[in-house]
Amino acid sequence: MSVGPMISDLLRSLFKQPATELYPFVKTPAPIRLRGKLMWDPTNCTGCQLCVKDCPANAIELIVIDKANKRFIMNYHADHCIYCAQCVVSCRFNCLRLSNEDWELAAAQKQPFVMYYGKEEDIALFMEQAAKAGAEQA
Repeated sequence: MSVGPMISDLLRSLFKQPATELYPFVKTPAPIRLRGKLMWDPTNCTGCQLCVKDCPANAIELIVIDKANKRFIMNYHADHCIYCAQCVVSCRFNCLRLSNEDWELAAAQKQPFVMYYGKEEDIALFMEQAAKAGAEQA
């Protein structure tokens, strides 16, 4: 192998700017069709649970508090999700979407990966009931 072509490549690359991006410091806008965090709009949700049935990773759980008054809580496990968007496709009422703004989901602990969507008073009621049920079992 000749040294000449290597030296010409070396000299050429010395005067070029790096091709990498300074990601944490300089952020570029995400693509429009990026599949990020799952977002849920409870106003249109009827509780049909097609999203739960069609999720191949079992990342979605819909907790029914009062079906007549449309009170639901969605428990979303981002650590289980494979971001396939099957839940978005199967939702007939356009309640689900994958966000292209919220896609940086890395964390050091497991706790931030479990998200509850719904009204805050419904979530608080569900958490109280779950705590009582856990205390009774122990």
